[in-house]
Amino acid sequence: MTDTEQNPETDGGIDTGGDAADAEPDLEGEATPVPIADPELSADAVRRVESVLEDGRLADGPEVRAFEEEFAAYCGTDEAVATANGTTALHAALEALGVEDGDAVITSPFSFVASANAIRLAGGKPVFADIDPETYTLDPTDVERVLGERDDIVGILPVHLYGLPADMPALCDIADEHELFVLEDACQAHGAKVDGRRVGAFGDAACFSFYPTKNMTTGEGGMIVTDRDDVADRAASYVNHGRNVSGTGGYDHVDLGHNYRLTSIGAAIGRTQLERLSDFNRARREIAVFYDDRFADLPLETPTEPTGSRHVYHQYTIRTDERDALEASLSERDVGTGIYYGTPIHRQPAYETISTAAATLPEAERAADEVLSLPVHPGVSERDRRTVVEAVRDHYTTQ
Repeated sequence: MTDTEQNPETDGGIDTGGDAADAEPDLEGEATPVPIADPELSADAVRRVESVLEDGRLADGPEVRAFEEEFAAYCGTDEAVATANGTTALHAALEALGVEDGDAVITSPFSFVASANAIRLAGGKPVFADIDPETYTLDPTDVERVLGERDDIVGILPVHLYGLPADMPALCDIADEHELFVLEDACQAHGAKVDGRRVGAFGDAACFSFYPTKNMTTGEGGMIVTDRDDVADRAASYVNHGRNVSGTGGYDHVDLGHNYRLTSIGAAIGRTQLERLSDFNRARREIAVFYDDRFADLPLETPTEPTGSRHVYHQYTIRTDERDALEASLSERDVGTGIYYGTPIHRQPAYETISTAAATLPEAERAADEVLSLPVHPGVSERDRRTVVEAVRDHYTTQ
C-alpha cells in the first residue's frame, strides 16, 4: 500500500525511533518520502511496557485504572472507562446511554464508518444530517431540519472531524430543547477545545480512539469519558462481560456485555502518550500554520478554525476541485496524502438498506469529491514541510 492509499483508521504502526527532524540528513540531496502518518513512542513508553511485562498483570488492572483517572482529569470529566478501541468505546457508550432497538440517532454522513456502525451495533438507526461546508462537522441547522421531520430521535452523535470540534454549544442547546442525549465522537480530537473547554466535557458522554495514527496512541485502544455515574457504571460493566461493577466481580454477570477491555500494556503506552499530548498537538498546530501561510495565494481552501475553537489537526485537510490531479502530483514527489473520506457513509454499500441511505446530503457529497489531507504529524521535519509546500505549489504553478 502506498502512502497515498493509507487510511488512518486501518493503517499505521508503532515507531520507537525518534522524531523525523532528528534523523541523519540525506547527504546525497535526494528527497525522502514524507508519510501521511508516523506514530512515535518514547523510550519511557518502552520502559513502562517492560515494567508491565515484568509485573505479569497484562490484562485489565491497576495500570488501566490509572490511565482512566488521568485521562478523565485531562478532559475535565468525573469518570473514564477504557476500551479496546474507539469503535468499542462508541458501541459501549451507546449501550450505556440506553439506546434500544429502533431508536434513531442523528449523526454525520462524513466520517469514518465506525460512528454510524456503532449506532447500528447498539440496535439503533443512524439518521444523517448534512455537514457545514467549512468545518466538515454536523450543521446544527440541518439537525433542526431532521428533527422537524421525525419524532423517533433519541440522541445526537456529532463527530469532531480532523481534530476540529463540532459546534457543541449549538448542538447541546438543540439536544436540551428536544430532550436528547449527546454522545461526542472525539476519536480524532484529543485535546481540542471550544471556548477553552476540552472536547469530551460537553455531552452526556464522549469517546476517543488511540489508534496509532491518532494524536496519541495505545497501539489499539479507546476511552469513554462522562460526568454521569450511571453511564460510567453501565459502560464499565458492558466492556467487562456485563459484570457487576459495584460487587466483587468474578462471575456475577448482571447484564449482557462484551470483552471490550483495554490491556495493561496499552494503558502503559497511553499514560506516556498523554504526558506528551500537549507537545504533539503544539507541533501539529505549528505545521498547520506553516502550511496556511504558504498556501494562502493558491486556489485551494485550507482548514478553518472558528472563533472559540482550538483545532488539533489530526489531519490537515485542504479542499480543491482538482483533488485527484493534486493527489497524483504529490504521489510522484513521494508526499503521502489521504482522502478522508471519499465516500460518505450513506453512500457506502453496507448502508444501501438503511432508511436514510437515499438522502441527499449535498455538502457531504461535495466534500467527499474535494478533500485531501497532507502530512501534519509531529514527525514532519522542517525539511519535510518544505517538501510538501514545494510539491503543492509546483502542481499549481506548472499547470
